[in-house]
Amino acid sequence: MHYRKLGRTNLAPSVIGVGTWQFGGEWGVDFTQKDVDAILSTAKEEGINLIDTAECYGDHLSEHFIGDYLKRHQREDWIVATKFGHHFHDNFDRTRRVESSDVLKQLDASLKALNTDYIDLYQGHSLRDHEFDNDDLWTMLDKQKQAGKIKHLGLSLENNPSLEQTKHARTIGVDALQLIYNRLTTEPEETIFPVAKDLDLGVLARVPLASGYLSGKYKPNDTFKSNDVRSRHDDQERIKKLALVEKIKQEEVPEGVNMATWALSWCLKHEVVTTVIPGCKTPDQVRKNAQAADLADLHHPKTIK
Repeated sequence: MHYRKLGRTNLAPSVIGVGTWQFGGEWGVDFTQKDVDAILSTAKEEGINLIDTAECYGDHLSEHFIGDYLKRHQREDWIVATKFGHHFHDNFDRTRRVESSDVLKQLDASLKALNTDYIDLYQGHSLRDHEFDNDDLWTMLDKQKQAGKIKHLGLSLENNPSLEQTKHARTIGVDALQLIYNRLTTEPEETIFPVAKDLDLGVLARVPLASGYLSGKYKPNDTFKSNDVRSRHDDQERIKKLALVEKIKQEEVPEGVNMATWALSWCLKHEVVTTVIPGCKTPDQVRKNAQAADLADLHHPKTIK
């Protein structure tokens, strides 16, 4: 495994992390604590030290699974990132909550669920520009940093990332950005990445496998179960993406290389990207994800080892 410095922070996340939206039950599988323990233990064996979650992956459900694991293992071995800004009601049903008083309640609930006294990276979850422009919110979060509940602040940007939020990230104490970046979604290279580089912001690439499409497992006409978020994707868009994946698999993926492993390493080759946070449903997927570290460019400017 290799590690990269996260922007100007003292954090050194593994280039492969563990995304945990799936633990909340919206990706076609209902996880047990035993399932989560196996995934996180395998991640630890592979040298992975970053877990990314959110308050609305279930009603703090993903955080509870992670917290149960952490209380039985060494908390200091992990960089824990979570998010604020939503209330979960049911699968695919959330309301937005970004008032400073409500976010403070979310923070305390996340700390309790995660069985920890501090969160390494606390990220605004898909804030709209008018929600971002909120002095009370950032003042409150700065006080929580001073109190030791938060080590660093981040922004998990919407599908269409806000350039204005990125430009002003440093002014409100943000050290890192999370955004969608993968072989099918390359727009950040022209918009967000140049600004992130200038401001020395860490970048966490989420959905690096394009919701699993870049795993190479699916054909254009495949369908998904009703409790899988991908069943809500536009049919024509899904067919179009999976057809492109077939072309990429034939023309770009080296023979004998697992496509998912290749897709993760593709993201890591960009000089701005610190880490990728793919979801995973099994320990075997964790191992395949971890192999991408060996394909990535070891001369990345932020690589530590």
